[in-house]
Amino acid sequence: MTPRKIIIDTDPGQDDAAAIMLALASPELEVLGITAVAGNVPLALTARNAGIVTEICGRSDVPVFAGASAPLKRKLVTAEHVHGKTGLDGVELFEPARPLETGNAVDFIIETLRNEPERTVTLCALGPLTNIATVFERVPGVVARVKEIVLMGGGFFEGGNITPSAEFNIYVDPEAADIVFRSGAPITMMPLDVTHKVLTTRARVQRLRANGNRPSVAMAGMLEFFERFDEQKYGTDGGPLHDPTVIAWLIDPGMFGGRDCNVRIETGSELTLGATVVDWWKVTGLPENAFVVDSVDSERFFDLFIERVGRL
Repeated sequence: MTPRKIIIDTDPGQDDAAAIMLALASPELEVLGITAVAGNVPLALTARNAGIVTEICGRSDVPVFAGASAPLKRKLVTAEHVHGKTGLDGVELFEPARPLETGNAVDFIIETLRNEPERTVTLCALGPLTNIATVFERVPGVVARVKEIVLMGGGFFEGGNITPSAEFNIYVDPEAADIVFRSGAPITMMPLDVTHKVLTTRARVQRLRANGNRPSVAMAGMLEFFERFDEQKYGTDGGPLHDPTVIAWLIDPGMFGGRDCNVRIETGSELTLGATVVDWWKVTGLPENAFVVDSVDSERFFDLFIERVGRL
């Protein structure tokens, strides 16, 4: 089977690092490049972190591009309180041997979509949607060349995780999210409603560490740091492993369930800014613009994740 071509747009983040590892370990996927965006930490750190993760995986051949350093219309909100000051706290960090590419992330995405056959490139969005929205605003014609956008973001029955109604990635740049959801591109959405069902329990992290290879040991350390915030917040054994659900969907969509919905983004309200308004019950009559995932076989998910990272 020909591997599916993907670009990972990301703001690492420990869970972003987990998603990158899963993608790099999976022969079903060809990672054309990684594009960094400001989000969990500022851009200088997210871009560096992406390079660190590829090097830990022995995949410095994958190019990393820096993109947007701030949201389209707002000041940057970051999440060091969750991810630590580096974004990848929990493992010893270093300067990647391969420098960042000289080009810009937005230009890379545009050129890749133009040069690859139409509808063969999937955009995997793990952070704020600033880079992708900028692509669509700058060159609207490339939207039709996108195979699919699979994104981690939003929430509906689960609420939010940065405000009572908003998930972090959408809240950081709601205008960008609005552009993407209005673009007409095929979208699969991994909201908190599904990511909160894949918990990094102590037993699962121990299984991961037992792989013994460098990426598994590094990821176990990151997760032991990362999960402490959500364990305190939610009172659970482990925290949600958000971003790898995007990659797992591409490898084994049968482990997930959901439905087509209309999704709109709140950009005006001070109270509910960044909320994803998901018409789950089809009450608006508005056209469906995203497949919204709400269920997952968590054991199947972690079996896949742990086995694949162990291959690196």
